[in-house]
Amino acid sequence: MRYFLKKLVALIITLFIISVLAFLAFQIIPGDPAAAKLGTQATPEQLEALREEMGLNRPLVVRYLSWLHDFLFGDMGTSYNYSMSVKGMLADKIPVTAAMTGISFILIILISIPVGVLSSKNENGVISRLVSVLNQVTMAIPSFFLGIIFTFLFGAILHIFTPGNFVSYTENLGQFLIYMIFPALAIALPKSAMTIKLMRSSISGELTRDYVRTAYSRGNTKGTVLYRHVLRNAIIPVITLLTMTLADIVAAGVVIEQVFNIPGIGRLLVSSIANRDFPVTQAIVVILACIVVILNFITDLIYRYVDPRIKI
Repeated sequence: MRYFLKKLVALIITLFIISVLAFLAFQIIPGDPAAAKLGTQATPEQLEALREEMGLNRPLVVRYLSWLHDFLFGDMGTSYNYSMSVKGMLADKIPVTAAMTGISFILIILISIPVGVLSSKNENGVISRLVSVLNQVTMAIPSFFLGIIFTFLFGAILHIFTPGNFVSYTENLGQFLIYMIFPALAIALPKSAMTIKLMRSSISGELTRDYVRTAYSRGNTKGTVLYRHVLRNAIIPVITLLTMTLADIVAAGVVIEQVFNIPGIGRLLVSSIANRDFPVTQAIVVILACIVVILNFITDLIYRYVDPRIKI
């Protein structure tokens, strides 16, 4: 319980610091939201009136406390550019990004665990060596570059999907899922390579343990020992890595959405930064940061559950 409370306090402090930094960052960067909204032809009087209406003339601390209070109670403010509720804007984007994240995570599991186990059966075999080579190549290629390759290969050449022609899940769920497979795969492959490498290393370490020799002495086959005994223990660090990978998937998705023209929160974040739409930008940054921090918090709890010896 003490470990949990310490981690919970650290989580709350971290989230508070993130909220402060996210708010301050978009208050000190160059650019006037009022000028961006009214354009270059606006008069000083018009600019001043709009700044007053937007609350930009209030003291910084007052603005932060007001924003934080509203944010905690579900009011994320109003977009400067669209005069729409930020919460309403994100409601249309979050399901898209969540679907891409979920598909990427499922693909990582479906790829990495079977391939990791298969390549561990015979470390000096052809399959194992081929997996090692592919792993090194895949880990060296950024997700966004894989996305460009997939767009060219599967979109422009094979015509499996039309690049840039995103289909919403509200229009056609089947076409939406087909379109999302390729950006999800671009995210999943580099992460799968890391998971496969850890899986092989973990299995190799478990194969040297005493309980494995005992299992062989009882007449068990290699496959039986691997699947009934070794895999159960070897998969524990892999599960922990997969939990941490979720945070990386969220971060990678921001870039991938630009490559595939996906109207998720990542694409909205980039356009909001360019347009100085601070309420939208602040909300997205805080949400993404909270997701990453909370996932790391869950990972720490899993570590503690897996290995009770952990104290810090």
